[in-house]
Amino acid sequence: METGRVQVYTGDGKGKTTAAVGLAVRAAGAGLRVLIVQFMKGGPSSEHAALACLADRITVRHYGRAGFVHGDPTPDDLRLGREALRDAAGALCEGTHDVVVLDEACVAVHFGLFRAAELVSAIEARAKGVEVVVTGRRAPPELLAIADLITEMRPLRHYYNDGVPARRGIEA
Repeated sequence: METGRVQVYTGDGKGKTTAAVGLAVRAAGAGLRVLIVQFMKGGPSSEHAALACLADRITVRHYGRAGFVHGDPTPDDLRLGREALRDAAGALCEGTHDVVVLDEACVAVHFGLFRAAELVSAIEARAKGVEVVVTGRRAPPELLAIADLITEMRPLRHYYNDGVPARRGIEA
């Protein structure tokens, strides 16, 4: 790809990571080299198991502890977030991957693991032709300002609100 674009999948609806993983699979199928950096995701999930089957085409790096960040992040959350950003920034600059997915990077900014300006700087410093996909709720305005594509996932109805827990293989 001559021109790498910046895509952002944000909003309160379901499907941001799913859309990014789908794009990663499509890119891998086209022979592109893909890296997925998962911010704030450390526990096992069905997506991890599926992507392991494509390990020769898609590299996944997880930075997070099991569970969610609620309230103030722990020192471990802060350390892992900064580590993930350093790794992502290095990969973006190297240009060894055609597509780099920064999964839940928007949420990491929201919880103060690093600043929006640092995320934007890493994206802007990327090697020529690298496509970047950033996911997560509450995308910061600084990121939206440099995005070429913004998709907002918006819930119109969700069975979770009726008490249906996350189901393995569908939401988890």
